[in-house]
Parts: sequence; C-alpha cells; structure tokens
Amino acid sequence: MTQRLLVIGGDAAGMSAASQARRRLGPDDLEIIAFERGNFTSYSACGIPYWIGGLVDDRDKLIARRPETFRDEYAIDVRLRHEVIGIDLDKREVVAHDADAGREVREGFDHLVYAAGAVPTKPPWARTDAGGIFGVQTLDDGAALLAWLDRASKPRHAVVIGGGYIGVEMAEAMIQRGLSVTLVERDSQPMSTVDPDMGVLVRDSLVDLGIDIRTDCTVTDLVVDGGDRVRAVRTTEGELPADIVVVSVGVRPNTALAAAAGFPIGVTGGIRVDLRMRVVGLDGVWAAGDCVETVHRLTGQAVHVPLGTHANKQGRVAGLNIGGGYATFPGVIGTAVTKVCDLEVARTGLLEREAEEAGYQFVCVQVESTNRAGYFPGAQPMTVKLIAERRSGQLLGAQIVGRSEAAKRIDSLAVALWNYMTVDEMAGLDLGYAPPYAPVWDPVLIAARKAVDAIHADNPIS
Repeated sequence: MTQRLLVIGGDAAGMSAASQARRRLGPDDLEIIAFERGNFTSYSACGIPYWIGGLVDDRDKLIARRPETFRDEYAIDVRLRHEVIGIDLDKREVVAHDADAGREVREGFDHLVYAAGAVPTKPPWARTDAGGIFGVQTLDDGAALLAWLDRASKPRHAVVIGGGYIGVEMAEAMIQRGLSVTLVERDSQPMSTVDPDMGVLVRDSLVDLGIDIRTDCTVTDLVVDGGDRVRAVRTTEGELPADIVVVSVGVRPNTALAAAAGFPIGVTGGIRVDLRMRVVGLDGVWAAGDCVETVHRLTGQAVHVPLGTHANKQGRVAGLNIGGGYATFPGVIGTAVTKVCDLEVARTGLLEREAEEAGYQFVCVQVESTNRAGYFPGAQPMTVKLIAERRSGQLLGAQIVGRSEAAKRIDSLAVALWNYMTVDEMAGLDLGYAPPYAPVWDPVLIAARKAVDAIHADNPIS
C-alpha cells in the first residue's frame, strides 16, 4: 500500500528530507507532497546580500533546484504558494491555503515533515506597512528591496539595523549600491557572534569602508513621511536620515503552527526532536531546519542555530529514516564564517561568555600572524583567538579575523573541537606548508602553542 509523506516548507530542510526519502522509496511506495508558501524551492538565502550588492548578477543563480526538477526527476508534487494553516494530528491531516486558487486544500499523511524554518524577529517599531522598510530572508524579500532601490527617487541614505552576519553583509551591499550607510547595533560591537575584542576588528574594517557605526545604540521608532515612506530612524543617539531601512535583528523558530497542533516546544522556542529528527512523542512526525532546537556538543545544552548547513543535514537525516534507513544528527558546535569586503570572520565552539555560562574555567590567547610566509607576495595579517579549558587544555572555542585565506582555517579548528582535542594535541598537528599558503608555523599551530603555554603558566604543577 502506498504511503504519503507531506512536507511543510520547500527550502533546505524540507526538500532534503523529501529527496532522501524518494531515493530510498519509489512513487509506488511513497507519495510525496511538499507545500511551500513562497515562489521558490531550495535556494540560498545566505546569498541574498551578495545578489543585492551585485556580486551575484542573477537571482536564479541562488536557486539550487527548481520545482520542475523535483516534479520531473524526483516525482515530488511541489505546490508553490500553498501556506499550511492547520495541522490535525488526530486526523493526520494538513490544511493549506492555495493563494492562486483562493481556496483551502486538505491532505492526509502517514508521515509529516515540519520544516517551516525561522521568521524574523520584528520589534514593535518595525510593524508598519510604510514603504522602504525591508527584511532579507527570502528571494521575494531581496527582489522587493531591489525593486525599491530601482524605483525610489535617488535613494541616498540606508540604515541597517542589526550588526550580525546579515546586517554587516547588507551594510556592505548598500555601500556597493552607492548609498551612504549607517549600521545601528545595540551591543558594544558589531558581530556579537565573536567576542568583543575580535568584534572591534570587524568594526574597524566597516569604518574603513565608510560605514557609520552606531554601537550601544537602540532604535526607538521609525519616521514616516506623508506619503507613507520611511524618511528617518529614531534612536537613543538621535534621528538618522533614511531612504531605505534594512531590519536584521535576528530570527526565531517558526513554530506557532506546530505549537498550536500540539508539537513539543523546547526552551529555545524550537521544536523538540530526537537524534533521528523525530518530533518527541509524535509517531510519524518529523521536523528539521531552523524551526528545531538541537544540542551543543560541548555543553550538552539545547541551542537554536539557524544555518543552511544544519538544515540540509537534518533534512537528510529525517528523509533517510522515513525511507527505512537509519541516521542520526549529532548536534552542532556553532561553526560559521562571513566576509565584509575583503575581511573574513570565522568562529567555532564557545565564546567567552558562553563558556562562562556553561561553567567552564578557561584560558584565552590571541595571536597575530599571516596567511602566507611573511616574505611571500600578498601576505596578509590575521588574528586567531583560542579558548581552552583551564585544567585539561580541551579546545572550547576559536575565532579568526583576517583577510585572504583566513576564514577557512576555522575548519581545522572545528575538526579539532568536534573531536574534543586538547591544544597540546593540536600543537603537533601535521598541517600543510608552502610559502604561498602558510608560514612554517601555521597561525593555528602558533595559537595552540600559546594556549599550551598559558595553561602551563596557570597550572605550574601539571
């Protein structure tokens, strides 16, 4: 008898789950329907700032797989512009609104994958229909922002609210579009995903681009003109002129529908799932992506880390299990990278405040080195910071800020952290060397050696 899988959400997690289930079970064994409220499937939201800034010249280059591909090659019934508005777990039925037909659709399921992603945090002052105010989460958001820039009367001033990954990337994109840019951040430095002593390096680079940085600054209201267009942003530091406002103050799990249906919600606001991505306590119901909470491998605590890398992996795990296989998702360690012009920023593991909250005692070291042998043309400086457990020397976290070939060095540190290595073990790693690629002592090894020295100084008996 043919079973039916319904998927809520047509991006990374949802379509990964659907594709993996299809690879194991043919159409005669498993019918698959995927509901997507937007106009696209499987696209890179992380690439939107680069499209807006002009580094990517075509929106379609951000689309990994089109709906036609899923329909024709995977026999997955993708239904665009279908927003799921109800889930009945007792009847095992989903209700969706078909925006094009203007009607409700009801479909039953044997398996359900909830992959509704995350929704932007929207402060009260941002809840307005005035023109010129944008988020940057979907391709439709990006298209609307670009259309506004094209039709607005000579926009000159952009205000970006929020100094996280998307915020700094959008600040750069607005500079590349020829606007003057003010970045407003309520913390002491932009990029709170790294420690403040590393965030100041990011700030300096943004200032060098000509971006006006306002830290320790809170938005209180938006000023709208008589034509219902934004014209300024009110802050605790005064009023900032704005022809366009980009709001990027974080996201939260999109779980309102799931909670209403009786899904268990964790302390982070994400859906609680087990190692196989099954929703805890619900037979045949799975969840994956930015709407779920997962476990941090170092602390064992529940965390919400919305990244496309995790969403794809979690969707793959769910799909393999639905298809009769066996797979688990092992948790996260918080590895992430970004760039601001030619400045590269990377982190993995715990920040200082996160290590303190977890109860660790630790040492921190910071080293200055170069990406290549110092005498080799194009050598650029980089700063590497390591956080290590005070007694054992286990690596707890790492951050890198630098230029060419800096950020991807975080991968070797992530592997070390993933495998619970100590900085003493790391100092002996056999890393690649050639003058065009690294100094004789790679920055990672220099930082590990310095951390070892700090631990020995802290524990003279050991």
